[in-house]
Amino acid sequence: MDAADVWVAKDDETEIIRAREIAAVNLDYDGNVTARLAGGDAALVTLVHGRTRHDEHRPGDFHRELLRVVAQLSDSPGAHLVRAVHDESRGWMWVSESL
Repeated sequence: MDAADVWVAKDDETEIIRAREIAAVNLDYDGNVTARLAGGDAALVTLVHGRTRHDEHRPGDFHRELLRVVAQLSDSPGAHLVRAVHDESRGWMWVSESL
């Protein structure tokens, strides 16, 4: 997967990371989605905060859905930004937009 032009934003959009720098993603029991970045320091970035923002639980495979979106976008031309959003009727989902 070559995700050179795919970026992932935190749910509050205060931080954006390059998708190719993500070494692992995790969904914990509180609904937080974290990304471990590749490299020597193996930094953790919380992409989606747990119940502090919405009481709804994330789907059990929400972290895997992020990987699916990034993999699909890595084959498309141009740069893309992926972020998590909560829709009242559809729940939590990852959305992308062209940059």
